[in-house]
Amino acid sequence: MPTSRRVLAAAAFLVLVLPLSACGPDGGDGGSTDASGKVEGDITFQTWNLRANFKPYFEGLIADFEKKYPGTHVKWIDQPAEGYPDKLSADAGGGTLPDVVNVSPDLVAPLARAGLALDLDKTAGTYRSEYLDGAWASHQVPGMSGTYAFPWYLNTGPLFYNKALFTKAGLHPGRPPKTYDELFADALQMAKKSGGKVATLANVPTIEDFGRYGVTLMNKQGTAFAFNDTKGVELLGRYKELYDAKALDPQALTATPESSGKKFLTGAVAMNPGSALDLDNFRKNAPSLYRNIGITDQITSTGHVNMYVMGVMVNSHTKHPPAAVAFAHFVTDARNQMSFAKKVAIFPSTAGSLNDPYFTKEDGTDETRVRIAAAKSLKTAVNYTPVLFSDQMKTALRNEVAKALQGKESPRQALDNAVNAADRLLRQG
Repeated sequence: MPTSRRVLAAAAFLVLVLPLSACGPDGGDGGSTDASGKVEGDITFQTWNLRANFKPYFEGLIADFEKKYPGTHVKWIDQPAEGYPDKLSADAGGGTLPDVVNVSPDLVAPLARAGLALDLDKTAGTYRSEYLDGAWASHQVPGMSGTYAFPWYLNTGPLFYNKALFTKAGLHPGRPPKTYDELFADALQMAKKSGGKVATLANVPTIEDFGRYGVTLMNKQGTAFAFNDTKGVELLGRYKELYDAKALDPQALTATPESSGKKFLTGAVAMNPGSALDLDNFRKNAPSLYRNIGITDQITSTGHVNMYVMGVMVNSHTKHPPAAVAFAHFVTDARNQMSFAKKVAIFPSTAGSLNDPYFTKEDGTDETRVRIAAAKSLKTAVNYTPVLFSDQMKTALRNEVAKALQGKESPRQALDNAVNAADRLLRQG
């Protein structure tokens, strides 16, 4: 994990396709669901590209666990980021999946459907109250009952805005938009006042935007997508209005995080997501922007921002369920999560941890400003990306959104096409 941003991207976008999982709603319970009994035995623990930067932390973590539970031994395996989904797939198919595995929601879904992930609601439900509700729910799979990984670390990002551009547009620099209604109104005013020279946004809507807008993304059974409902069509229609008014950057259809960042840096765009790393960049390369930078929460009409989450899954076929569950919980308990959060720019998923002074007390630094803003929003955040929404589905949605914004299709037709494509890919899974 070279940086927390790369981990966040991996959690959000990598997709695992297991050849053995098929498309059934449940591959069976697999091994034992009984995690009671003495915590003992040899288990394996696999992480995802963490050894290079955090070897001392994990060696200390394992030593502490083995001291707490004499008779246990944890073998730590760390896999590189490149090819991690393929490695999981190969291990799952070959019966060599480690006892405790670092996963993201999209990676745990096919393992759970194949019966390889232990249902923690059944085996470790007593721990549920220790975690934020949204974090615990993030490793639940539509169409299945249960939770299939302990939530580990979280991430999210604030939204930066240019106070000077807001002032020029006649908008209050201390009152950035909080909801989509406010965002669209401010964006249209910004475009009008600037003669179309300043857009408010540089990116087209993603599945997370539909979630934050309050759109139903998928049916409860996990068998079909639903973001082409009335509210989804309404959102895309409003983005079309922004695009036509130049309130959405004309290059948004092909934008990347890097290109959007450059637009914000030069004052062509008034709002953009980011992190503490961006603040340092503004200070060095755009001092006038830095002097006028505002920090606010992600736009949401649901009252909940989007979170990215990593988890720790227990292999349902482990020979030592008590030890595997105990270790997965140990890795993700409040004390150890807090310790890890202070070593890298991530956030604990445990209830109450975000009230620690580390996440609430200002010290005048840019890093702390961003950390406090993100921590505050994470307390009630949810993971809007459906665990079954693959990269191919994201591409299909983006292509159809582009057609709607260009006027080649109506918002209704574009979303119908995107949902049909996503459902087809889901059935092929």
